[in-house]
Amino acid sequence: MAIKITDECINCGACEPECPNTAIYEGADDWRFADGTDLEGNVILPNGHRANANDAQEPLSDEIYYIVADKCTECKGFHDEPQCAAVCPVDCCVPDEDNVETEEELLAKQRFLHSDGSALR
Repeated sequence: MAIKITDECINCGACEPECPNTAIYEGADDWRFADGTDLEGNVILPNGHRANANDAQEPLSDEIYYIVADKCTECKGFHDEPQCAAVCPVDCCVPDEDNVETEEELLAKQRFLHSDGSALR
């Protein structure tokens, strides 16, 4: 499952640079699928949704750091544990029960984000 940031977040920003998928954004900041990935142009995401990777998306929070579930792989393919949770001083990076994925799905998402994604366009 993806990781989420709870409202206990103190906006320290420790998590953001640790994310290998650039899935973590500061509150009120727009995000893009292309940020920190190999995606560009029109793509079909692993969940079947279509998007333009270069288009700015609305922030998921205006107040605290947030994680884009469609970009979060729990660091699978990079690290043994989610790095955001490992560095969070207030333990507010927790599993997102609304976005449950298997290890295989997370690894497939990691490959999608960090390849040209052409097989899924």
